Amino acid sequence: MSSFEWLLLIILSVLWGGSFFFVGIAVEALPPFTIVAIRVSVAAVALIAVVYLSGLRLPTSPTIWLAFFGLGIINNLIPFSLIVWGQTHISSGLASVLNATTPIFGVIAAHFLTRDEKATRLKLLGVSLGLIGVAIMIGKESLSGLGTNLYAQFAVLGASMSYALASIYGRRFGRLKIQPLVIATSQVTASSILFIPIALVVDTPFSLPMPGLNVWFALAGLALASTSLAYIIYFRILSTAGATNVLLVTLLIPVSAVLLGTLFLGEQLELQHYLGMVLIGSGLISIDGRIFRRFRKKHIIHPASLS
Repeated sequence: MSSFEWLLLIILSVLWGGSFFFVGIAVEALPPFTIVAIRVSVAAVALIAVVYLSGLRLPTSPTIWLAFFGLGIINNLIPFSLIVWGQTHISSGLASVLNATTPIFGVIAAHFLTRDEKATRLKLLGVSLGLIGVAIMIGKESLSGLGTNLYAQFAVLGASMSYALASIYGRRFGRLKIQPLVIATSQVTASSILFIPIALVVDTPFSLPMPGLNVWFALAGLALASTSLAYIIYFRILSTAGATNVLLVTLLIPVSAVLLGTLFLGEQLELQHYLGMVLIGSGLISIDGRIFRRFRKKHIIHPASLS
C-alpha cells in the first residue's frame, strides 16, 4: 500500500473503533435489529444526498443492484447483526479481539478465492503477530470471559468470516469502475431495504420506550461516522490495495481506541499497551513487506559482481 492508503487505513480504524463504543451505548436501550436498521438507513439517506450533490448517480442495472444486495447481506446484514447480538452477551473488548481475527480469515479466503492475493509466510506471520498484539493490548480482563457465552463469541467470529468474504466479493465493483462513494451508498441502501422489515417484525421498535438523548447521539455517530464515511474510505482502499490489506483495519482498531482514550479521556498508557502496539506494528510491517524486500535486494550478490 502507498503512504496515503496507510493513512486512510488509520482513519478507518478510528471510525470503526468508535462503532464498538456507540453500539455499547445503544444496546442498553434498543434491540439488535433496530440498532442496525437505524444505522444503515440513516447512513443510506446521508450518502444518497452526498452522491447527488456530487453530481454522481446510482446504478440502474438490475444485475448490479442484485450484486449490491448480495454485498449488503455479507458485509452488513450478517456481521452487523452477529456483532450487535454478541455484544449483548460479551464485553466490547472481547468483541474487538475476536473481530481482529478478520485478517486471518481474509488471508486464507483470498489465497483460495483470488489469483493475485496469495498467502505468504510474511502475511501469516504478520496477522499472527497483530492478533497477539491486540489480545495483549486489550488485556486479560477483557479476555477473562473467553470460553463463556460461547454462542456470542462464535457469533462475532462468524461476523469476522463474513467481513473477510465480503472484502473479496466487493473487489468486483472496483473492476466495474464504480466510484467508491457510489459503491458505499448502494451497499447501505440495499442493506436498509433488507433490515427495516426485519427490525419491524422481530423487534417491534414502535412498542419500545423512547431512548435517551445519549442513545440518539450514539446512533448518529454509528450511522454517519462509523458507517457513511467509513464505507467511503473502505471501498477506496479496497479498490486500490485489495481485500487482504483493507482487512488490516481490524488490527488497528484497538490501537485507535486506546490512543483516543489517552488523548480525550485522560487514560494512561500502560506497558501492555506499548507491547501490544509494537507487536501490531511488527505485524503490519511484515504484511506490508517493503522493508524485507529492500533488505533482500541489498544483500543479493549479482553474478556480474563476481567476475
